[in-house]
Amino acid sequence: MKINKTQLLMIALVTIFALVACGSVTSSSEPVATDYSQANHWLSIPVVTKAVDVFYLYPTAWQRGEDEPYICEIDNPSMLIGSASAFTRSAAVFEPIANVYAPYYRQADAAYALSLPLPEHDALIAGVPTLDAVAAFDYYIKHFNQGRPFILAGHSQGSNVLINLLTGYLKDNPDAYQRMVAAYVIGYPVTAQVIKDNPHLKFAEGPDDTGVIISYNTQAPDVDPADNPVLSGLVGLVINPITWTRSETLAETSEGAGSIMPDPATLAFVTVPQYADARVDTANGALICTTADEDALYELTRHGFPRGVYHSFDYPFYFYNLRANAQNRIDKYLGQ
Repeated sequence: MKINKTQLLMIALVTIFALVACGSVTSSSEPVATDYSQANHWLSIPVVTKAVDVFYLYPTAWQRGEDEPYICEIDNPSMLIGSASAFTRSAAVFEPIANVYAPYYRQADAAYALSLPLPEHDALIAGVPTLDAVAAFDYYIKHFNQGRPFILAGHSQGSNVLINLLTGYLKDNPDAYQRMVAAYVIGYPVTAQVIKDNPHLKFAEGPDDTGVIISYNTQAPDVDPADNPVLSGLVGLVINPITWTRSETLAETSEGAGSIMPDPATLAFVTVPQYADARVDTANGALICTTADEDALYELTRHGFPRGVYHSFDYPFYFYNLRANAQNRIDKYLGQ
């Protein structure tokens, strides 16, 4: 992500404003990252039993209340609850195959962030949320990782922050970057410009390549991408999470490995046969699903996103496809 001087100033101003608002700093002090030597600042510190780690950043897991700041505190009660819920429908993909580390990090309110013009949105996310994530990842590398290969995984705001981690910290620390099996940057667009501006990064081209970025944003075919707030007006690169190709050929549900979807009675996510098909829409930077019940999912998510925007199901639709692919990339990496 290429940032000019004006954007750098904006990042500084937005960061300081947000931190002053939530009482984290005074107007005369620099922003301070969360202390990740404290175990209570981690959602997950696993017992190490696998050869590969996952470093996971959850999506927006809180909703701003009236008169609250636009960036939450690290111990925000709703974020603690929401992040654990998000973990079960996304990071749980990786639990059988890797040691999953997940820090808490201070987040921007999603409604506010998505309402901003793109430069201001980028500045907000590049401020406190990225400051915390970089500090957490640096602590993880120095104290937990012990030289193991790792996967980066995120969703939504977590993926937005991962882009900053990939273009910043991992660019500056090539030894760590060489141990990256893959980065599942799902639910936020990774543009061709990001890859062009950061030659150390590669976008996935198939099921087997390693050291690459995987990304997609799921929606119904009748959604105008301009009406999908998650895309932020960006055209992202897309890979099909069933066939693991960039081709626009439709992958039918019969080709998939299985999904998780809410049980109608309990709303708990349970394993079901492959629920979603998948087709890459290269021109609009979206992943198209035609088999989902558009109206039912719109009601289920309480109108959190426009009808046909399947953002909340980016991981659940392709849950077991993602697990199989991550295992495959791990095997390829370890076999090199």
